[in-house]
Amino acid sequence: MDIDTTQPWGLAIDFAGRATLTEAGHTIHVNVTDTSLSDIIGPDSITGTYSAVNITAQFTETGANNTVLRGIGRVTVPPVGTDPVVPDQTAIQRAVATALTNFADNTAAYAALCTKWTTPDDTSSAP
Repeated sequence: MDIDTTQPWGLAIDFAGRATLTEAGHTIHVNVTDTSLSDIIGPDSITGTYSAVNITAQFTETGANNTVLRGIGRVTVPPVGTDPVVPDQTAIQRAVATALTNFADNTAAYAALCTKWTTPDDTSSAP
């Protein structure tokens, strides 16, 4: 993924912190959100610190017989001291890379699982 150095998070995101990009042939959905429960970005009233920011990247690919494989990546950018989180232009790139790795791992695990069973007409493994 190429980082857009003109954007604070390395990718243009909409007002809700969302973006969609294509990487390695997959359409990946990205979401940048803070971890607070409030709609106002400010320091926590108890701790006095700002919330961390989570970046998630996820996608699914669907195959025959409704098979679905997912790729999910998450990166958390913590605040430093009592200051708000500073945008990290590599965070989305790292979340996307993690999602692609997760997808590859899930694909390999699914393929390995499938090799444990034979088809009903396969008699080569019969006793």
